Amino acid sequence: MNDKLLKAREYECKKEKTIGEELRPLFHLTPRCGWMNDPNGFSIYKGKYHLFYQYYPYGTAWGPMHWGHVESDDLITWKYLPVIMAPETEYDKNGCFSGSAIETEDGKHLILYTGVLQKQDENGDFYDVQTQCVAVGDGVDYEKYELNPVITGDDLPEGAGKRDFRDPKIWRENGKYYLVVGNKTVDGDGQLLQYSSEDGYNWKYEKVLIKNNNRFGVMWECPDYFALDGKQVLLTSPQDMLPEELEFHNGNGTLCVIGSVNSDGDFCEENCQAVDYGIDFYAPQTILTKDGRRVMIGWLQNWDTVGIRRDDFPWFGQMSFPREISVRNGKLIQKPIHEIENYYGKRVSRQNVLISDNCALSSIEGRCIDMTVNVRSTGSELSYKKFEIRFADNGKAYSTIEFDPTESIVKIDRKHSGSRRAIVHQRRCKVANRKGEITLRLILDRYSMELFINDGEQVMSMGIFTDIKAEGISFKANGELIMDIVMNELEKK
Repeated sequence: MNDKLLKAREYECKKEKTIGEELRPLFHLTPRCGWMNDPNGFSIYKGKYHLFYQYYPYGTAWGPMHWGHVESDDLITWKYLPVIMAPETEYDKNGCFSGSAIETEDGKHLILYTGVLQKQDENGDFYDVQTQCVAVGDGVDYEKYELNPVITGDDLPEGAGKRDFRDPKIWRENGKYYLVVGNKTVDGDGQLLQYSSEDGYNWKYEKVLIKNNNRFGVMWECPDYFALDGKQVLLTSPQDMLPEELEFHNGNGTLCVIGSVNSDGDFCEENCQAVDYGIDFYAPQTILTKDGRRVMIGWLQNWDTVGIRRDDFPWFGQMSFPREISVRNGKLIQKPIHEIENYYGKRVSRQNVLISDNCALSSIEGRCIDMTVNVRSTGSELSYKKFEIRFADNGKAYSTIEFDPTESIVKIDRKHSGSRRAIVHQRRCKVANRKGEITLRLILDRYSMELFINDGEQVMSMGIFTDIKAEGISFKANGELIMDIVMNELEKK
């Protein structure tokens, strides 16, 4: 084991002991210590779920990337394992960037990741050399392949840029290994490239899987590619997006492309949509569970909002709650995995509540809850102009969800949550017009809110760092409406 990895393992083990459980969410994964970004290597190995993550253990700001590691039996409760990689070889000494993992037929845990080496050009400007590398392990300890890197700039097709080439996602199909990797072309546009291998070590370029054609942002990061419900689905995270109405927001976003594969094996696009319409969600990665579900986890953060933080926290960054995804009527559907029900505590239910102004209901409060609210007009005509849920409220700090039934727009807002930074605090999305009826499911877990709209048709996520003692929840209507509510407290078992 190299000195840098040994040092990181010793440090994280010591530092973790100083972090109290009350400083973390109950169920949203946070780094063992320090900084976390993209989920990596989401896979099953020897019957357990493994998740790795981009990691800098020594501080709560981005630094030279390591790979943190956790495992789980149910995708909700995670056990920290030792960090598996540190940047220390010639090809990755400036960072072990994002990648993926798979269990091989001979029982090894094979990891593909991007190694980063920084160089200086003749003008004195620094640039990254990004290559794809292999590490192999047993679920705890991993060794970098002695013949790394396995894919370099020399293996790129004509027109592909060599400086933005990262985040390989591996899968196995028809007895072969495949990977898709993000790339920026020499003229500055995003594309995804596909490679194949007989053994997972020796890779051959196959084709451009999909081109951005200057539609969605610039560089396409963190791709994933899989079959689902009779369709072929591609996920990626474009950088530097421009807004398109309320479907895509400016900044670093998420993109889902749903399509099919033709007789020549080419991917044919049918629908493009955002994955998450909120503020904080990026770089999602999926897994096929033991019982055949496709489950997705993303980084519940955004590069444009990393300035919103708690300076008193010994960690930065958290993962989303795992979401089971499906395709319905050509659209992506997302729901919290059903294992959440194993962590339900007290249940509170209210039916047919008339809301005409501000209203707080007894026992409806908390910061670790799964709450579903259905609202509808009092009659056949639209009877209200706006509905609001206020949560994480202590009388001064609070966050809100608003629904405008006339415009069919849902808005999330954390500008009053206690942040002193003028960063992104609001997002809006267009929802299906159902004549004033809407279902809103909130997963609150201390420092985050994930909102599932109309049975998972859209999701809006955001981090909130209000003091966890702020547990108030209230409802408000401009007009009159009928509300049903079911709230389940979440608790560790």
